Amino acid sequence: MQYLEFQKALNNFTVFSLADIRQAEPGFHRRRLNEWQEKGYIKKVVKGHYVFSSLDLDERVLFEIANRIYVPSYVSFEMALSYYGLIPESVFAITSASTRKTSRFSTTIGEFLYRTIHPRLFFGFEIRRHGGKTFKIAQPEKAFLDLLYVKSELRDPANFAGMRVDGGAFIKLMDRGKMNGYLALFGQKSLQRRTADFWKYITHA
Repeated sequence: MQYLEFQKALNNFTVFSLADIRQAEPGFHRRRLNEWQEKGYIKKVVKGHYVFSSLDLDERVLFEIANRIYVPSYVSFEMALSYYGLIPESVFAITSASTRKTSRFSTTIGEFLYRTIHPRLFFGFEIRRHGGKTFKIAQPEKAFLDLLYVKSELRDPANFAGMRVDGGAFIKLMDRGKMNGYLALFGQKSLQRRTADFWKYITHA
């Protein structure tokens, strides 16, 4: 397979794997990927996953890539809160929740951080569309609870202030009834207490 044929066959993929390539060309030899990387045609993201060098990278494209390179996962924690305008945009990595082990990937296109959640907590995300593609991202209530779940040190006003949450946006956007319903599924009294304490904090901030 020549590069132009390869590009045409995989053109609809934001990020593609060797398995994706071999569906289009069963006899494909992976050494061609090394050649095309050296020529600057494609970039390796993580082992076994690649993007075209010409790919226009924006937030939503990076979210889709984050979903694909570590399965199952959905964008959550600080990145999701930033996406919803609840914290400043200066988030270092694309942060995601996964039932797999906690992992970080430093790549040529960005940092991808995955934090472990229990399999029973893999819910509360939605599928959003962008340019004919999709990505999975936590609903704001779940992103907030995911963050408190993995960061048990967030428990008092000093820690809450360090989260830099926009109080007005938080109160306007968050559905407290939905959040309480999610809290019941977490089944952690300490998380319920810390969430209630945060509501008191943000209401009077």
